[in-house]
Amino acid sequence: MNTALRNTLIVVLLLLTALVALWFVRSFEKASEEITLPAYGEPTYNALYALREALIRDGSKAETRRKLDLPAMQLQPGDTVLMLDDPRLLTPAQVEGLLDWVQFGGHLLLRAPDADEDLDGGDQGLLERLGVVTSEVPARCQIWQVPGQESHNEFCSGNRFTLAGKARAERRWADADDDGTLAYARLRYGLGRVDVLGDMDFLLNGSGERDTGLRDIPHRDLARLVLAPNYGKGTTHLIYAMELPSLWKTLFQRGWPVWAPLLLALLAWLWMRCQRFGALQPSPREDRRSLLEHVRASGEHLHRYRKSPLLYDAVRQAFLTRLRRRAPVAAALTGDAQAQAIADHLQWPISRVQTALQIPPSQDDIALRDRIRLLIQMRNQL
Repeated sequence: MNTALRNTLIVVLLLLTALVALWFVRSFEKASEEITLPAYGEPTYNALYALREALIRDGSKAETRRKLDLPAMQLQPGDTVLMLDDPRLLTPAQVEGLLDWVQFGGHLLLRAPDADEDLDGGDQGLLERLGVVTSEVPARCQIWQVPGQESHNEFCSGNRFTLAGKARAERRWADADDDGTLAYARLRYGLGRVDVLGDMDFLLNGSGERDTGLRDIPHRDLARLVLAPNYGKGTTHLIYAMELPSLWKTLFQRGWPVWAPLLLALLAWLWMRCQRFGALQPSPREDRRSLLEHVRASGEHLHRYRKSPLLYDAVRQAFLTRLRRRAPVAAALTGDAQAQAIADHLQWPISRVQTALQIPPSQDDIALRDRIRLLIQMRNQL
């Protein structure tokens, strides 16, 4: 490549680079975008985490607990207790403890459960003692208007309830069609108060753009309303999970990164070990005897049928074959000369060599064994 062509290519590449840079600058601009990241840590299992933090920032004392623990909480008359789970799960001792505390100035917030007869607490249940009767009427949205804000629909989910004649309602929020059911009620019990809500979604952590939780001003205003009796007086105890989740459900939902590979490995092992139909693999080879057993059996066969000279001859030929490789001069001789050469090479007596080279009688087993033994010794010493 000459110099002119190289310089031309360099100029063209620079022009293309400048054009691409100019197009990029004119087509794109730097901008920032706010993205709401998914929750992690405590907010993933504590639905009242945002409410606790909001109360603490507002100067109130707030604590969250997984379950109701009256001895550890040490409730005082100015405290507030908010429970998310079904109040019918409380034990009689817990019901008595809560009502005794409310009677002397406590504030209790409950969520109305569904009408489930299997969980009916009887006459001694918390709801029955307060005069709250669950209803099967489906929930309908209630309009909540805050000055300067758009109207909100609240209590759209959850359950509805009614009040028995003995219940004293200080505040109530009935459905718009006036079917006799309530979405919210504040009851007087001694010196304290009990708030029963159809649902508590506005008090929970927000989960996205639509479910903003306490980031919404109307939700904060409604939360301030339901917490008003003892707001700022004592400690607010938030009970977010009285009922333990199922172990199997938790393992199924959160433990799949562990049990799914183990399940696949188990299925693969079962597939490898299960019975197959048809010869997918070659049949295993049958057991074979060792070569020494075959040689011994062949020798016993020849000896049984009086063919022992063949055994001697085989050993003698093996000796002579090695003699031709190790002492070719002695192998080329015959008779006594060969015996003398072998005796000189092995430093054996010539009589012993001559005995080994003589064919034994066919009926003399002792002579056969001795001469085969001598031939093997002579062959090993070559």
